[in-house]
Amino acid sequence: MEILLENVTKTFGHTNVIEDVSMSMRSGRVYGLQGINGCGKTMLMRLISGLIHPTSGRVLVDGKALVGENSFPESMGLLIENPSFLKSCSGRKNLEMLASIRGRIDTAGVQSALKRVGLAENADKKYGKYSLGMRQKLGIACAVMERPDLILLDEPFISLDEAAVERTAQIIREEKERGALIILSCHDYDLLTGCSDEIYKIVAGKLAHRLVRDGADQFKEAEL
Repeated sequence: MEILLENVTKTFGHTNVIEDVSMSMRSGRVYGLQGINGCGKTMLMRLISGLIHPTSGRVLVDGKALVGENSFPESMGLLIENPSFLKSCSGRKNLEMLASIRGRIDTAGVQSALKRVGLAENADKKYGKYSLGMRQKLGIACAVMERPDLILLDEPFISLDEAAVERTAQIIREEKERGALIILSCHDYDLLTGCSDEIYKIVAGKLAHRLVRDGADQFKEAEL
């Protein structure tokens, strides 16, 4: 998969929340988004996922713009902002219902995803009884369970304990090795650098600078 943003701007009212952003991303790499709250990280993820569309410019996935009938990337898993599921259903049931929409995985695939994030023992507990950390784990499981080509994770480490943080980082590494294109935002710079191959800093909706991991496993500034 290749994702290309061409001079993308998103305007709400008279405010540009994303301004003239151009970038390219490809499979098998993790792209980190860095910046303060409100800088545009989540909005950029929404644009790439097709949840919103640019005011100007284009988002292309494998050469096709996200417009009309091709409004969303075909193979995508995402966790953007707070996960939300049916409170009256168990974690397992929520994932099974979502998995049934496209039929790409069976109940064993759902169970595998629950186990990966550490929710196997609480799979049959109602979502409404889940702690914040358990809800976050279910959101991560939902994002990766169908082994999508594109994975977007907006602050996935929030509300997780130390063991769950390491487990999530391991999942990100495994999905990268599988060949997924992963876009990750995280306020913890150490976690962001530990997971990412490239890091884009966003300031007031604009790309401020780009860091790329080199052969010595160090980050160096690169051209935008």
